[in-house]
Amino acid sequence: MSFIKLFKILSFFIVISLFLNGCNGKIPGADARKFPADPKERVKQNLEQGRGFTLNKAFGNGTRGGTFDFASSNELWRASLDVIDFMPLTSVNYSGGIIITDWYSDGNNSNESIKISIRFLTNEIRSDALDVKIFTKKCLDNFMNCKILQTDKVLINELKKEILKKAAIYAQQKKDENFKPYTNKGLGIE
Repeated sequence: MSFIKLFKILSFFIVISLFLNGCNGKIPGADARKFPADPKERVKQNLEQGRGFTLNKAFGNGTRGGTFDFASSNELWRASLDVIDFMPLTSVNYSGGIIITDWYSDGNNSNESIKISIRFLTNEIRSDALDVKIFTKKCLDNFMNCKILQTDKVLINELKKEILKKAAIYAQQKKDENFKPYTNKGLGIE
């Protein structure tokens, strides 16, 4: 047997003996008297002591299943799509929070078109919640020799203002639908 093999074997036994010595023959937390025999009771005790987790609590206040926020429940998202509904869309990604339109040209000037990009920075309805970029493409002859420029702030501000107005209307409608007057029934206070 070579010296290296002998060294590896001895090292292994030394590590094992140190580990077992450090434990004093006991595995921590393995006292059966401290844990209930019923598995459901053990799970309950572990959760109460913070030793575990449940997916139900992680995904929705202890309710069964998860909480899903769909695009139809986000007022900014709905308002943005409604405001630019006349334009063809290239990319729409709700989870990524971005809407990109295709190049759009009204019938008046076929050598000029616009493209809009809307990025959602937050779900709250406020002026800094949206990052809007508008690009104009001007071509000289039949989409040859085109120049693409980012437009001025005036059009961007108008678009943001329109989206925020519509989103505020949607939020108010949602609030009115979900409004339930306070009643003290069930609290034992009359």
